[in-house]
Amino acid sequence: MRLAIFFAVLSCLISSCSWVPFIDTDTEAEARKKEELKILTEKEFYDRIQKNLRAKNWTDAISHLQGFEAQFPFGNYAEQAQLELIYVYHESQDHEAASASADRFIRLHPRHPNVDYAYYIKGLASIAQTRGIFSNIIPTDEARRDPGEARQAFAIFSELISRYPNSTYAADARKRMVHLRNLLARHEIQAANYYFKRGAYLAAANRGRYVVENFQQTPAVPDGLAVMAQAYSMMGLQDLAGDAAQVLAANYANHPALDEEGQFMFQDSIVSDDKHWLSRVTLGYLKPENPPFYDTRKIYNPIDRRVAELRNEIDVDSRTVPTESTETRETDRSWLSKLSFGLFD
Repeated sequence: MRLAIFFAVLSCLISSCSWVPFIDTDTEAEARKKEELKILTEKEFYDRIQKNLRAKNWTDAISHLQGFEAQFPFGNYAEQAQLELIYVYHESQDHEAASASADRFIRLHPRHPNVDYAYYIKGLASIAQTRGIFSNIIPTDEARRDPGEARQAFAIFSELISRYPNSTYAADARKRMVHLRNLLARHEIQAANYYFKRGAYLAAANRGRYVVENFQQTPAVPDGLAVMAQAYSMMGLQDLAGDAAQVLAANYANHPALDEEGQFMFQDSIVSDDKHWLSRVTLGYLKPENPPFYDTRKIYNPIDRRVAELRNEIDVDSRTVPTESTETRETDRSWLSKLSFGLFD
């Protein structure tokens, strides 16, 4: 009896699905759209794609461009549709697909008059992949990321310029190459700072020398010289350390590693950081080490320097605001400051 009731309920549930309005609706709609597209002429199909592009309907544009290529692989608009597919992938933030489509176009049409566009988008896609998922929300230091994509983007833009020096995209590619070169140089300094922390002074010196020799005229060169001077000093190679410090003082007199008299302030060993928050919380029981660290982008990199200037302007404006009474200031203190008795302001 129970088995009969079970099968009766099951049959009712299965049969009830037939009148649910949303079952297979999307599939049927897609099937109807595909049938409609099959009867369109090449021009009518291409015009429909242009409507998708004007409306920035990237999902339908991708689907229609893929269908267009399958339906008219050797038509009058076939090559243009492939270029537009590269564009749509890039606009929809699908950088891997954009790069793959650009690669495919370059292989199929190496002599196409607009193949330089494929190189350009391929380079942009590589740049986009150097950034993290939340780069637009949370500020990140690109120099700390894997430099592989940055090197690839630099190589792509270099090939674009060498093959098509008069391209519409050549000027922008050159500017991006300057940024990528600065980024790669800064990555070497970041690696050197890490090696200082690990006590690998020879590796740090090699990174600094690599910047000086291979990334000349980049904002990272002053830090490269400072890294060399400090690392050689820690290895006991005072002559080499002195030479690097002398070059640094002669060319970058305002580097923070130099004192008022232009002498390099060597750090004899890795010292403990008494001002670190961990040292303050543990009353000096745990003192994190303070290895040499060089980052002068705010001084020598025009972009970072302008950002620092804007921040300083904001700080100056905030200091000109009249302060209120002591009681008001006390109530404005953060809960963390009150909880730690002023330890964390």
